[in-house]
Amino acid sequence: MKIQLSSFILFATILFFSCENAGNASNDGKITISGTLKNAPDGNLILSEFTDSRPIVLDTLTLTDGNYSFELELESPKFLELDLYGREKVRLALFDEDVQVNYDFSKANSLEINGSKDSQEMIKIQTLMTNYQNQVNELNEEYYAAMSANDAEAIKTIQEKALNLEANQSDQVKEVINSMDDSFASLAALGFLNTKNDFPFIDSLVTELNNRYPDTKMILQIKQQLDEMRALSIGQVAPEIESTNPNGELLKLSDYRGKYVLIDFWAAWCKPCRQENPNLVRMYAQYKDKGLEIFGVSLDRAREPWVEAIATDGLTWPQVSDLTYFDGPAPTTYQINAIPASFLLDPEGRIVARDLRGASLENKLAELFD
Repeated sequence: MKIQLSSFILFATILFFSCENAGNASNDGKITISGTLKNAPDGNLILSEFTDSRPIVLDTLTLTDGNYSFELELESPKFLELDLYGREKVRLALFDEDVQVNYDFSKANSLEINGSKDSQEMIKIQTLMTNYQNQVNELNEEYYAAMSANDAEAIKTIQEKALNLEANQSDQVKEVINSMDDSFASLAALGFLNTKNDFPFIDSLVTELNNRYPDTKMILQIKQQLDEMRALSIGQVAPEIESTNPNGELLKLSDYRGKYVLIDFWAAWCKPCRQENPNLVRMYAQYKDKGLEIFGVSLDRAREPWVEAIATDGLTWPQVSDLTYFDGPAPTTYQINAIPASFLLDPEGRIVARDLRGASLENKLAELFD
């Protein structure tokens, strides 16, 4: 089953991109990575390059009286990782500046990065990643404990915490990216942003980076992906949905223009969807007379369980389904690969928010109607 319990179940990762053309930037193609390591253990330093988030070992470095130096020829910006004997992994963004990495193995928090401005910017991203991952891990532990105890109320609270954590993290990532000026290191922060909710920001960033680093393969690939997502981004008019209700009557999403409409993709077999339904019932009763409509789109395969779930959960808003699981026109058009999923539309049919549930949805509706 394709069920999205909550975004926090997906561990945070950073995608490190390899750029093939740096636009107007110029250098002699040679970069020096050097530094001093104090109280180092035996072994070798490992220098790797990130391509599509997978490290490829470039070379091993050895110490001479605590010092090391390595010359690398670069034709384009690269994201690298210097592994300090497994004790510390230093992520570097390099193109036209040398970098010095110093570390004292006998002292905590002794890492020093000098030289490359882009590599110094990577420290901000690494700090964000570490802090966020720690919070994710804590929530995961709470979640699995609540699941083991079958504590529905605790699960709901944890899911709300996760949604708030993701929203706060997004704000922090944007703040860090904005502080980087023209650094190509900002590409490494894209993996922290949610393309569903942060599309305008990502689109603007990638457009700006493409201007600074034209004809860069990875940026062009990202632009192509964004073009495919554009139709479902915030501010766009939602695509039409035309399907039948349980009585076989044809309904259209556009019939409900003039109201705020929550498109709710769900199914009778989806436990998280069913757990969210009481919240939708409560909020619908509170706001339907103020201009809210819900347009349910079921991904069920059979009519009977779909109709039974509607009755059992007390869903009184319009419902449609082609009974074709994830393969129907609506889920395909809306690129649905996990449920519950939702789109909130304004009275003109434009998308104003995506995948709001629980407290986040309640806060948004209160903002609109109260």
